[in-house]
This record gives sequence, C-alpha cells and structure tokens, in this order.
Amino acid sequence: MWIELDGASGEGGGQILRTALTLSMLTGQPFRIQRIRAGRAKPGLLRQHLVAVQAAVEISQATVHGAELGSQTLEFMPGVIRGGEFSFDIGSAGSTTLVAQTLIPALLFAPQPSSLCIRGGTHNGMAPPADFLREVYQPLLQRMGAQTEIDCPRYGFYPAGGGELTVQLQPVDKLRPVHLKDRGTLRTLHATACVAGIPPRIAVRELEVLRDAFQLSRDTSRILELPAAWGPGNVILLRAEFEHVTEMVTAFGQKGVPAPQIAQQAAREMQEFLDSKAAVGEYLADQLLLLMAIAGEGSYTMSVLSEHTRTNAEVIRRFLPVSIQFTEEAKQLVCTVSAA
Repeated sequence: MWIELDGASGEGGGQILRTALTLSMLTGQPFRIQRIRAGRAKPGLLRQHLVAVQAAVEISQATVHGAELGSQTLEFMPGVIRGGEFSFDIGSAGSTTLVAQTLIPALLFAPQPSSLCIRGGTHNGMAPPADFLREVYQPLLQRMGAQTEIDCPRYGFYPAGGGELTVQLQPVDKLRPVHLKDRGTLRTLHATACVAGIPPRIAVRELEVLRDAFQLSRDTSRILELPAAWGPGNVILLRAEFEHVTEMVTAFGQKGVPAPQIAQQAAREMQEFLDSKAAVGEYLADQLLLLMAIAGEGSYTMSVLSEHTRTNAEVIRRFLPVSIQFTEEAKQLVCTVSAA
C-alpha cells in the first residue's frame, strides 16, 4: 500500500523527503510525495535532493518516477537494500552530509559492508558540517551498536563545493536504544576557526572573541588553515564534550559581516545551549529522532523543539509503529520514543 505524503506539511522542507527515503528503504513501503519543498523559495528537487533520491534508488534497487531537477512530485518503490562501494557527486555545493544521513541508516542493514564517497558541499550554513557528523552524530551511532568511520578528506564550502565525505559501514542486526536524559558534566569546550583561501587574521579575530567569552586557553582553541583551493570559506566550530554526549555549534563567515560578529553569534548559541541543561541541541534532536525510531525505543532532553523535529516525527509515524511523545518534565523538554 502506498504511503501518501504532502511535502508542504509542517516545516515543508527537504527533510520530509529524506526521512521518507530512509524509512521506505528500511520497511519496503513505497511512497508518493507531492508539493516537495513547497515551503522553500525554490520548491522542488534541488541537486542534493535529487542525488539523495538517485542514491536511494541505487542502494535499494528501487523504481522511481519524478526524479528530476525541480520536480515537486515523486513516486518511490524500494527493492532490496544492498551494500558495496558507492560514489555520488552532487555537482554543486549541495550538502553531502544530508545525503549521507539519508543513506547511513539504510546501509547499516545491508547484508554486506558498505563504502560511501559523496562529493559536493561539506560545509554550508543550511546543513550540519562534516565535523558534526564525525564528532557528534557518529559517537551516538556507535553507542547504538553501529560500526562506522566518517571522514572528510577535502572540505567544500558554499558556493564552490568540491568537497568529499567518506563513510565506511559494517552491517548490524539492530540498533540499541539510548536514553540521554542527562548530558553529564562538561569535560571540555573547544573552538576551531577554519579558513580556506581567506586571510588567517579573520580566524585570529574570531578566536579572540571566543577565548574571551568562554575563557578558553590556547590548548582548547585553534586555527585550522586549509588549502586555498578548498575555499573561499570560513567556519567556526564550537564543540562541547560532556560526560554522555558531545554537541557542536557552527557559524559560517559571510561576506560583509565582521569576523567578531560571526564569533559572537556562535558564542550566543553555545551559551544558550549550555544554559538549557539539555542533553542535545536543536539539530541533533532532529537527527537522533530517526535513529531512535529505527531502534524502536529511546529518549532525550532537548534545548529546542523545532517545527523541523515535529514534522520529522509525523513522517516517521507514517512508516513505523512507534509512539513519539514530546513532553516537559522538571522544566526540560523531553522526547520519548517507544513501541506504539
């Protein structure tokens, strides 16, 4: 039976399609989606969404209709997931990380190991950067029993792209549930200012702001000067490592915006998260929800309940027999996933 989805519902973005692709591959349920990304300035499939569809077709030996740039309707009929070596090129600065997060949960249940190489954007303001996948998302995957190795051999910034993300995966029988009600004590707060093809003094000014805001030493703050050919690009990575979880805040340099202002933005966002006492931030809450639903159980406290996460929950409920509850306990926002 076809699952009918409205791409304009809720948050109205590409996550509706990506979650549907992942769960369609895993459950074998075909879906139709209309009004894809209707909530965006440029509706329909962009390059990164089209590559996610094409990759899902290759991995699950699916049949698809409507897979073309700009399409606002799609029919996806999955076959059997297979592992192996896969390479996909977005051909723009479109997000490699969002494509990877569409494919990783499905490939974990392939009958053989898999290797992914995705070329495109690894660092842009509309998606989690490759560092987030490697340092925040991957440790939680591993806690759930997955054996993965995520790497970024070459950074790719917007608008040039040209980056490369690689993923190695071993099959699993199932994912273990995790419960993240308490993030534990803060072990370290680390800041990295990355520059590629732009003056390193920009990173120096950014770190001055962050060192002052969080009393960081030179051991916990650094400049990462990347090859000029990988740019132009600038990103701040603020990583908070707690006893039970790691979170990351990012801020991207913008033409015409002073470097201290970019750093202040990152500092404010990190301070808000630290003040919240939650285990996971806004974006990790959204990404972790899908993994917990696949595991069939899990819970976490979160700093923000976004419309993005609410919409993701609605799509998940269409494919999986799980209950997803958002509640408030002891002044904390809590997400609980359990069997329906």
